Amino acid sequence: MIRRRWSAIEADEWTKEDWIAILLSPLCYVLITIGAALAILLQVSGYIMLAVGIAMTVFLHLVIDPKLKAISNEYETRQQDYLRELEAKVRWESIDQKAS
Repeated sequence: MIRRRWSAIEADEWTKEDWIAILLSPLCYVLITIGAALAILLQVSGYIMLAVGIAMTVFLHLVIDPKLKAISNEYETRQQDYLRELEAKVRWESIDQKAS
């Protein structure tokens, strides 16, 4: 039902997991905020809202984190390749400058 393994290309496209995150994110925020405020006032409904908000946040993390990690890993790989290429170019330029 919820996909856990992604390639970077697949993770970059919109899927149902993105829509779940879009819908749950503000709901989790509201539940945790209101629940914490009511829990400070020692209201039972606050504790319930806070618990539900935390549970939904954990679920949200389990849904969207694999996609984010796949995209992040691809970005880091591309960043490392770019830095290696840049370092090679800089070394080449410094060799040219010493020869002149």
